[in-house]
Amino acid sequence: MRKSTVITIMLIAAIVAIVGVALFVDSRRSGDEERFVGTDSAATSRIEEDHPDYQPWFQSIFAPTSSEVESGLFALQAALGGTVLGYTVGALRGRRRNESVTTATSP
Repeated sequence: MRKSTVITIMLIAAIVAIVGVALFVDSRRSGDEERFVGTDSAATSRIEEDHPDYQPWFQSIFAPTSSEVESGLFALQAALGGTVLGYTVGALRGRRRNESVTTATSP
């Protein structure tokens, strides 16, 4: 088996293991705690518990109408970021490949 195939299989196994451990740890949680809650809501609830007279400094400009819209916007943001990152990595790799071809064919 080629070295790159072995590395790919090991990376996939590592990703599956990380996701599996995270789901296992979360399934052992007990009580009335909400599952898969972000740190924003945890921090907000903690501040409200410790300081009942707390007033936010500003209000949101846009508040999504439902959690589905919010997760859709988050997915769109992640897709755009992944596209930009992928394009950048591909462009840099292509530039490096062209430079190595140019130097190899130079007299």
